[in-house]
Amino acid sequence: MMTRAARNEAEDLGRAEMDLGLTGGFLGPRVRVLWNLLSSRMNEALAPFGLRPGAFSTLALISANPGASQTELARGLGLDKSALVPIIDELELRALAVRVRSPHDRRRHALMLTKAGEALMRQMYVDVERVGRPIREGLTEQEYDQMLSLIDRAYAALAQADPQAGAGGEAR
Repeated sequence: MMTRAARNEAEDLGRAEMDLGLTGGFLGPRVRVLWNLLSSRMNEALAPFGLRPGAFSTLALISANPGASQTELARGLGLDKSALVPIIDELELRALAVRVRSPHDRRRHALMLTKAGEALMRQMYVDVERVGRPIREGLTEQEYDQMLSLIDRAYAALAQADPQAGAGGEAR
């Protein structure tokens, strides 16, 4: 059931209050509505950079985990490996990231950002942060941290319940 404040906010945003019916107690529909709004705004903010969706998250994870493999990166992004390949190919084509053979396992490629990739990621961060700012401002720091923790726990629980199922998500 929607709280009065949430109902007022939804009405302020021009969304008519709807009875959520059987989905009222489910997380998925609420996450989807949030994702749709967030995704649309992220696509708009990142369009000037001319990269496909998922490029920012991919750059950020490579930067934070230099030398990670494509498999590790796909897992970290919640993507199928085949969905990550075109993102990495594009980053490599634009000289933003490189694949280098792992010295420990020649079958494995380690991913690294170039200086240009680091610089572009930092430029993109400004726009990404601006998109997420209303969420941060709408919650206390403790609420925001708790939300992130709960999302991580929910993901872990779902992944553990069916580890063979594909992630099927899309990074931003």
